Amino acid sequence: MCIFRNFFSYLTLTIVLGAVACSSEGGDRGDHTPVREIWTADQANAWYAQQGWLVGPNYTPATAINQLEMWQEDTFDPETIDLELGWAADLGMNTARVYLHDLVYEQDSAGFIDRIDRFLELADKHGIRPLLVFFDSCWDPFPAAGKQRAPKPHVHNSGWVQSPGQYALKDSTQYPRLERYVKGVVSHFANDERILGWDIWNEPDNMTGPSYEAVEIEDKVSYVLPLLEKAFVWARSARPSQPLTSGIWVGDWSADSTLKPIERLQIEQSDVISFHNYDTPEEFETRIQQLQRYGKPLLCTEYMARPNGSTFEGFLPIAKKYNVAMINWGFVDGKTQTIYPWDSWTKTYTAEPPLWFHDIFRSDGTPYKPEEVALIKQLLEKQ
Repeated sequence: MCIFRNFFSYLTLTIVLGAVACSSEGGDRGDHTPVREIWTADQANAWYAQQGWLVGPNYTPATAINQLEMWQEDTFDPETIDLELGWAADLGMNTARVYLHDLVYEQDSAGFIDRIDRFLELADKHGIRPLLVFFDSCWDPFPAAGKQRAPKPHVHNSGWVQSPGQYALKDSTQYPRLERYVKGVVSHFANDERILGWDIWNEPDNMTGPSYEAVEIEDKVSYVLPLLEKAFVWARSARPSQPLTSGIWVGDWSADSTLKPIERLQIEQSDVISFHNYDTPEEFETRIQQLQRYGKPLLCTEYMARPNGSTFEGFLPIAKKYNVAMINWGFVDGKTQTIYPWDSWTKTYTAEPPLWFHDIFRSDGTPYKPEEVALIKQLLEKQ
């Protein structure tokens, strides 16, 4: 879907992106690969002014347990994707955050690119421009291509996998293939208007909590931090017209001095600032106010955990007030089973929880809470 509303807005964005491209001519990060510069606040805000209010879900089709099952040839499911993105469009949603995986690219790079293109065709059909995620430090550290395991009953994200996996993270000889993955995907779609942006790494310092902490690398951040910086450079070397980001998610953001090194890197390297929040509306608003000091667009790329007090009715009006993009976790109850809470890894559930943790629709398209759907539609119908 074309994002330009008229000739003037087209000219404005062309000038902005032209300035980015020109400023990158001399950019170099020591590997002799020219990269475009990180967007200034003015460049980022000029881009954001063209977008309208961005609202959508973190999206995995109900038929996929994880990123591999979503994207591998044997289980790629365009019919379900088309149906479910239609439900998102009916709500008035215009974006979605979608995870890729390095092993799919290694297994079948050309086929993976073709399937991403097919996904973009379907998303564009429904007026949805996705934010695509390259790497993820959450859940199972040992991904394997091929047939994926069945969901563990009543367990939240029982089959979700990290990218890169632990073996690749600890093995620097695999970094060249990760570089080919990032550069290959970004360069192919660098000027594709159907893509909203690139999320380089999801929760890079996440240690997986009780789910996999017993098998995690104790000094995981020491491996992730330099690789995250490289990944930003790899993506920028393809000179994407879309913004890059990586969301901060826990910690003290009240001042630059209180940021962890990895948070500082994420903010400094991001064209637009993204963050996660699953707390109360009051805490959510405080986080927004803390991040406003950077003067760049804010994207909340994860929120909405009903038992925590993170809800559509509590968060969306605040986000609209501050013009913060909003991407909630989950959409359709499916194989990821994120209607169950995080504590389903340590607490036994035998049936649907009394209050869904994430997700909006049942697998047949019936809203879990019709009043939520009505609120979302009401808030988005004027966009």
